[in-house]
Amino acid sequence: MKMDVSIVIPTKNAGALLDQVLKAVFEQKTSYTYEVICVDSGSRDNTLEIIKKYPCRLFQIPASEFGHGKTRNYGAAQGTGTYIVFLTQDALPASDTWLQNFIDAMELDPEIAGGFGIHYPYPGCNLLDVRDLAGHFKGFGETNTIYRLEDKERYEREESYRHFLAFFSDNNSCLRRSVWEKHPLRDVNFAEDQFWAREIIELGYKKVYCPYAPVYHSHNYKLSTYFARYYDEYKGLYELHQFEIADHWRRLPGMLYRQVRGDCVYIRHLPTITKREKVYWAFYSLFRNFDRFWGGYLGGKYHSYSPAKQRFLDRHISQQYRQRRA
Repeated sequence: MKMDVSIVIPTKNAGALLDQVLKAVFEQKTSYTYEVICVDSGSRDNTLEIIKKYPCRLFQIPASEFGHGKTRNYGAAQGTGTYIVFLTQDALPASDTWLQNFIDAMELDPEIAGGFGIHYPYPGCNLLDVRDLAGHFKGFGETNTIYRLEDKERYEREESYRHFLAFFSDNNSCLRRSVWEKHPLRDVNFAEDQFWAREIIELGYKKVYCPYAPVYHSHNYKLSTYFARYYDEYKGLYELHQFEIADHWRRLPGMLYRQVRGDCVYIRHLPTITKREKVYWAFYSLFRNFDRFWGGYLGGKYHSYSPAKQRFLDRHISQQYRQRRA
């Protein structure tokens, strides 16, 4: 039977949180018919048992076949929904009207190719990410907001405008199937969602931001993991936008100083934490931003390195490389 919505969730070693995600998905109050498709790429924990507790359609692929765009395309192709919703295994719908509101937003205009919903931090999320998440999504609007490329001259001239229009997040997104069939996600190592958004925006389609379709999605990574994550992120941003965090490493100390100083001003004025905690978060900002600027610099310059140096950096830094090898 043809559905209104196909919800696609790639999984691998998802852990107990997946149970909460699927429970929330199947408790949605909506007038739309929907199916849930899970594509698992070699879980070794209890992920498959959790999926089988719910009326999901489960597809299993070898770990070697996983790709961020490739796997989502595969899952979407198994469904019949007029709309395709992508969730990650750790993105928890934050209301029982999440799906209804998401599709209602897509229905506002037939030229909308895709939409993304707001992310809330999980309880216990580190305070800098709480600030950054709130600020990031607030910039897209307080209500359902439709975007399209309206100023081509500005788009060519202004890098921040290109980044803004291309932002999209497959942690919590919706695609119109008729558009996806013509323009599937790319099989890239990073930012498949933003490559797709840039393509549809440049083709003249619209995208919608829906703050009424919230999910909980945040991470408290160990400081030791951020260097690798920023390396991968800025490597992808160069591929997407030819963006480099700095044109020379000599700029990094000044950038680090300004970012940490700004974080410390924010931390100092927080009324709910102790002086000891403020010192902790100041040092946290220093170490995390060091990882951000140095890891991001190496990732952004990746294209300029010799193949031998690229292989060396990927083997010793890249989290994406280790995941693919695993």
